[in-house]
Amino acid sequence: MISKYIETIKDCKLYTAYNVNVDAIKYLKDEDVQRLVDEFDHKEIIKRMEEYPRVIEDPLDFVARLVYSIMTGKPAEVPLKDDTKLNEWFDKIKYDEERMGGQAGIVSNLMATLKIDKIIVYTPFLSKKQAEMFVDYDNLLYPLVENNNLVLKKVRECYRNDPTKINRIFEFKKGLKFKLDNKIIVANQSTRFIVASRPENLRIETKEDVKRFLPNIGELVDCAFLSGYQGIKEKYSDGKTAKYYFEKAQEDIKLLKKNKKIKTHLEFASISNIEIRKMVVDYILSNVESVGMDETEIANVLHILGYEDLSNKILKESLVEDVIKGAKILLEKFNNLEIVQVHTCYYILFACKKDNSLSIKELEECLEFSTILASTRAKLGNIRDINDLYEGLKVPHNKYGDLLKKIAEKFNDNEYKIVLSPSRYVEKPKSTVGLGDTISSGAFVYYVSLLKKKGIIL
Repeated sequence: MISKYIETIKDCKLYTAYNVNVDAIKYLKDEDVQRLVDEFDHKEIIKRMEEYPRVIEDPLDFVARLVYSIMTGKPAEVPLKDDTKLNEWFDKIKYDEERMGGQAGIVSNLMATLKIDKIIVYTPFLSKKQAEMFVDYDNLLYPLVENNNLVLKKVRECYRNDPTKINRIFEFKKGLKFKLDNKIIVANQSTRFIVASRPENLRIETKEDVKRFLPNIGELVDCAFLSGYQGIKEKYSDGKTAKYYFEKAQEDIKLLKKNKKIKTHLEFASISNIEIRKMVVDYILSNVESVGMDETEIANVLHILGYEDLSNKILKESLVEDVIKGAKILLEKFNNLEIVQVHTCYYILFACKKDNSLSIKELEECLEFSTILASTRAKLGNIRDINDLYEGLKVPHNKYGDLLKKIAEKFNDNEYKIVLSPSRYVEKPKSTVGLGDTISSGAFVYYVSLLKKKGIIL
């Protein structure tokens, strides 16, 4: 089975941008969280949780949002104010490991390891430390301009004297326990809380020297996996605004498709800033063929589109029926979308129009491949070799799988194809960071590979 999947994707060529960073990971134990909450008045933590800070401006903001994430079992990513003293406070924490982070970095390393034909990865900043975190394979390339020509080189050879962006990741497992204001809090889900670095001098953009060659890059690939827009700020010290960078990002998509109609995918992310979230919808979602998100993210998009009741229902109840309704709304609102993909810890879902070129069986194959990738990463912490996938294949589908599939099948009608694959559930994963990116990229690359085999992408 694994060899069939690898054979299917082997000829795929992928471009991925923009966000690459170092993840400093802390695997939280009961005593770690207890120590953190005991640094503050517990009532102050509860009060700050109710205020729900959208930017971490002091350590109390961090502890409040971390506790909230543990209590709700929901993954979250909150930006950190660019402040020297605050960074120093986080640097005092002893992290367990450092590894590749950022959707573009995680996806490019994964696809290079799976030995697809070519990956061109672009990030506007590439320090030596960051470059060394890319796997050392000949199929993983970085675009440079030399003597007025586009040149592709192995990523590890292309570093510059750039700063290194570091995100702090706090992983916790189901069953983690601590005391807050005389109450025992128990984590009902294994997930993570990300403190996202947003340095002033790092911008989500394609530098002008490479930008003019984007049509050429588009000709060299079949598809593009785009992410990192959550890193854009509303305003910068040089006067530039989010609107400026989103307009540039929209141009990038159009340039990539200028000479060849490649398929483009937006990987959504946890975005605290509602204005930035709206711009991702207006400028990016409206220009891609595929989007990947979790249930919280689809709820947030629906809220922006004016579907507050459905959004709140998804956030509170997480019913697959409501998620499917939301996916259908996105397909109705955005004619450019071919595929809406939603992933949760229990399933991955494809929603598309009835006239989609792939059959139900082929769409299911895309999803099943992605669940094997996800269970492998969850079980082992990373995927370092194709043979690792046999470990993921051993993981059984979760106990709700048959029920979820039956519910989804009821939504197939004369207008839509709805396909659901239950996740292979690792109850206590070694790591959860990058699982969404792994699922989304696996399903998307497989989808594009099948289109390519049918001659739809040339």
